[in-house]
Amino acid sequence: MNLLCDLLQFFSAGLLGLFVGALLAEGALFIPYWRALPAKQFFALHKVHGPRLYRFFAPLTVAATMSAVVTAVACALADHPGRWPALAAGILSASMVGLYFLYFKRANASFAAASLSADELSTELNLWAEWHWARVVIGVAAFVAALLGLTMRQI
Repeated sequence: MNLLCDLLQFFSAGLLGLFVGALLAEGALFIPYWRALPAKQFFALHKVHGPRLYRFFAPLTVAATMSAVVTAVACALADHPGRWPALAAGILSASMVGLYFLYFKRANASFAAASLSADELSTELNLWAEWHWARVVIGVAAFVAALLGLTMRQI
């Protein structure tokens, strides 16, 4: 069972790394671009690219989160030395999904519906960026926890 936990931790750390890397890219590349656009152009681009971003991030989010949670459960059941970092990674990953339902789902729906004025859009994009960077910090912490779990293998 410990070998299974080692493999799950490796897989989970890899998926969390990919997910957090994608979130960092989104924050560093897309957010400044979105904020610079006039509202009409932002809504037009969001109509085309919003669904694409969702199709990219949804499976990656689910895969990274589920792998972290499954790893946490398996390592706890096996009394694996890396169970506590795995548990931290699982909880932190799950909290990132919680943030989607707490904030991002509603905000993204308002972008898709183009229901905000130009001033409201500017304010919402600023808020979106703040929530996004909070999510990135949580994701980095989850990734670090997953990496720490990898260092605690049984020999």
